[in-house]
Amino acid sequence: MPPLQLGIFIFPEVEVLDFAGPYEVFSLAENEVGEKLFQVHTIGETTEMIKARNGLQIATDYTFNDHPELDVLIIPGGHGARVLEVKKQKTLDWIQSQSQKVDILASVCTGAFLLAKLGLLDQKNATTHWAHYSELEDQYPSIEVQRNVKFVDEGKIITAGGISAGINMSFYLVSRLFDKRAAQQTAKRMEYDIQLTMNSEQ
Repeated sequence: MPPLQLGIFIFPEVEVLDFAGPYEVFSLAENEVGEKLFQVHTIGETTEMIKARNGLQIATDYTFNDHPELDVLIIPGGHGARVLEVKKQKTLDWIQSQSQKVDILASVCTGAFLLAKLGLLDQKNATTHWAHYSELEDQYPSIEVQRNVKFVDEGKIITAGGISAGINMSFYLVSRLFDKRAAQQTAKRMEYDIQLTMNSEQ
């Protein structure tokens, strides 16, 4: 079976661990014979150098226009998602288009605001960073905001809480798409204690 094609959206002021945590998990995940389960791509509006939160600079692999067809798309959060990207029509159009093509669309932290802006979380349970629960509820009252959970699985759409919760969500996705063994082995390589938390509760 060929690896699943997984994209991670990168943008100015993206929260570093929001994308780096999932990137590490999905890049390391392998099957029993050492074959990669995911081919991970970073995608931005351009491939020019982007300054992430706190000054880290990163250049993406692809742009909105030339990336491979994706099975999974991860939308990280941070100030850039909640305040900047949510106002960019080009970004919103791309996410909307991908939402109709991918098998799974997942947000981390305040990346949920981008999905909410597009109506993708309407009438769904969802979560975000704890500091923005009320803001998400107030701006998008049709969303059932879930508190004190690492992530919420609504089938095609998954939302994760703040920052490090994206790692928990990523292990869960490895388990859901493949098996617990793959998630456990990846966690062992990362020396990350997931305690088999293959559900959304903390």
